[in-house]
Amino acid sequence: MNKHRPARDTADQQTPSGHPVLMLVLATIGFALNFWAWALLSPLAAHFTQTLDLSSFEQSVLVAVPVLVGSLGRIPVGALTDRYGGRILFPLISVVTVIPVLFLGFLGHSSLAALLIGGFFLGIGGTAFAIGVPFVNAWFPPGKRGFAIGIFGMGMGGTAIAALTTVNLMNRFNLQTPFIVTAVALGIYAVVAALLLRDAPGRPPQNEPLGRRLAETMRLSATWQASALYALAFGGYVAFSVYLPSYLKNAYELSPSDASNRMAGFVLLAVVMRPVGGWLSDKFGAVAVTAVSLAVVTAGAAVQSFTPDLMPVGTIAFLVMAGALGAGSGAVFALVSLLTPAGRVGSVTGFVGAAGGLGGFVPPLVMGGIYGALGSYALGLAALALVSLLLFVFTTTTVRKAVDKHARQESTAGAST
Repeated sequence: MNKHRPARDTADQQTPSGHPVLMLVLATIGFALNFWAWALLSPLAAHFTQTLDLSSFEQSVLVAVPVLVGSLGRIPVGALTDRYGGRILFPLISVVTVIPVLFLGFLGHSSLAALLIGGFFLGIGGTAFAIGVPFVNAWFPPGKRGFAIGIFGMGMGGTAIAALTTVNLMNRFNLQTPFIVTAVALGIYAVVAALLLRDAPGRPPQNEPLGRRLAETMRLSATWQASALYALAFGGYVAFSVYLPSYLKNAYELSPSDASNRMAGFVLLAVVMRPVGGWLSDKFGAVAVTAVSLAVVTAGAAVQSFTPDLMPVGTIAFLVMAGALGAGSGAVFALVSLLTPAGRVGSVTGFVGAAGGLGGFVPPLVMGGIYGALGSYALGLAALALVSLLLFVFTTTTVRKAVDKHARQESTAGAST
């Protein structure tokens, strides 16, 4: 027997020494708090539209700027996490995000230009996702990574915290209050994270220049495969969470409060199903879970394209799509942890996370344009069904072959050892 077992084999069979559960909890809290900050402007868009007399386009730009910056910013932040680790990046990003939060609360709400400047830098909070995935991934063995990363992904519920608290705090106190509360929470977290966060033992040093690291990441087929899948899985979740109230109001003539409550149920189910998707991926394989999720979205979108009665068919269609999109999001990152070299998980996560964030903003534009032109959402939902079907075929062919190839390589490496 070869007594010189490779480090990779050891890491695959045991959890690194330390406190992985504590690290997971701290990372998830950090993700949620930064996403809370990232989403502060959206609930206040109507207020700023009224006080600053913004046009519909200006309001859309105001909401979109932090989202776009947060999505694209995940690319360099993911690469930086590979190099410097989550122990440094989580406190750093949290502290940096405090600055635009306080700027918007005290100075940056007097004009559209100031709001856009503050919103641009507020987008930094949205990059926290690209820190947490490689950080959590390194703390857990392969058989538990899908579930662990799924738990971390529940931090996306930070956007729900913003939606539920921001306007209420402003109405009860003043406009500065939600920004102050968020800044204090981020500041406390930054201190706690700096004291308690630890990178997983044995994390290899990464000294490759940022530009070269990003170029090499772009050459990995796993980067683009996972990006395509996440653009629909997480992008679909974002798109429905943004546009579902308008859809329900126009298609079913629901009141704004009823439509918002139904959207909240959609979001909650998707968030809960994310770790379930990761856990199922650990048990049955990420390809199978991703494929089933895409098949369910295809069926749900096809049914909803006929605008059936909201009770019960329409409600069931949307809820099964919510569950499938949440589970699919968790499964995609189980694929990332499986197919990506350990030293590049952060870099790949950056690209995949950016694809997911950006993927959420094309569908609402398409749906709105189609409804404006045709007075119906049928074509938009049919397009969602078709894209989901194509990605189902892509998953069961190309992605499955990549996973099988990876398994053969792992088996060969184990046998040679």
